[in-house]
Amino acid sequence: MHALIVVSHPQKQSLTHAVAAEVMAGVTSEGLHTAEIADLAGEGFDPRFFEMDVAAFLRRTPVPPDVAAEQARLDRADALVLVYPVYWWSFPGLLKGWIDRVFSNGWAYDDLPEMGIVKKLERLKVHLVAIGGADLRTYARRGYFGAMRTQIEQGIFDYCGAPVVKSELLLPPENGDWAPRLTEARTIGTLVFRDTRLRKAADAA
Repeated sequence: MHALIVVSHPQKQSLTHAVAAEVMAGVTSEGLHTAEIADLAGEGFDPRFFEMDVAAFLRRTPVPPDVAAEQARLDRADALVLVYPVYWWSFPGLLKGWIDRVFSNGWAYDDLPEMGIVKKLERLKVHLVAIGGADLRTYARRGYFGAMRTQIEQGIFDYCGAPVVKSELLLPPENGDWAPRLTEARTIGTLVFRDTRLRKAADAA
């Protein structure tokens, strides 16, 4: 099976990229699955919602070529892993723009007057790996993580029918050593297709 790992951070040397690399290493560690990283900043993806995106939303024209290319990558994937720093209690703008443009009407869902909303991404398993800059007490006191999960899991992926299998929030360690978090990221990768491995083991038995 194949995982598409989408990372949103402008610096290649960032913790976000290091976490994405560990997730990929975890996915591919047993040689059973493949993965690729979509580096939105490095690839120059344009997150702006243009007039041509509005026309595609209204189903007057096909989606723009760059959007079609991203949808093709997702069509090849069995799982989507988003790795991103938390900006203002949500996605970075680049990742939000990727969602805005790529998860389009007619591909991620159908919005048809005679049928209502038809969810089209039931097959795509989603894993969220957010990297926060505050401690757990801050997130818990304000209810930030719950708000993020409602906005992202329900507001985006449930709308399209894509089940969110895992939603992780990696927070700064008290001693400043991020190495255990990178180990945790690799473990997250090994579990992306865990259900598939369990089914194969059961079938073999």
